[in-house]
Amino acid sequence: MINDIKKDTEARMKKCLEALEQALRKVRTGRANPAILDGVKVKYYGTDTPLKQVASINVEDSRTLSISAFDRGAIPDIEKAIMKADLGLNPSTSGVVIRVPMPALTQETRKEMTKIARNEAEHARVSVRNVRRDANADIKELLKEKQIGEDEARKGEDEVQKLTDRYIVEVDKILTAKEADLMQI
Repeated sequence: MINDIKKDTEARMKKCLEALEQALRKVRTGRANPAILDGVKVKYYGTDTPLKQVASINVEDSRTLSISAFDRGAIPDIEKAIMKADLGLNPSTSGVVIRVPMPALTQETRKEMTKIARNEAEHARVSVRNVRRDANADIKELLKEKQIGEDEARKGEDEVQKLTDRYIVEVDKILTAKEADLMQI
């Protein structure tokens, strides 16, 4: 029973890390990264559609994304969607290709992006701790129902704490890597 709780806890903590990595992909660094546009929705035939479903996104060079619409009629809508996404990006169209140059980050922008990254990391830490709280509650419930003994419960809580510590360290590693990426000139 404790092993089931541990497996579930570890799976949920992995999801917390994946969510952090997903959130940090959207934090703009000075380099072109198609993941920045993951949250962009295009009004396509009256429906909000993810940009990836109406166009292909490629890295043209280290500071430019190129977007090729599958339907030429959607090009103006794609441009509007990128501008409305509040990413600080200004797309320019040249025929059938939309180019999105990544503006160079100023020191002030880098600090702001670092704050955002730290905030996302803190959310991930809180999520990991919430998973620990749930696991410990499950263990206490088993103890209360007399399905496990006190020694097993204590051992289970210790193992959950070790998992928590390991995943908090992983969150910190991911944050440190992102901060280093942001502060590169």
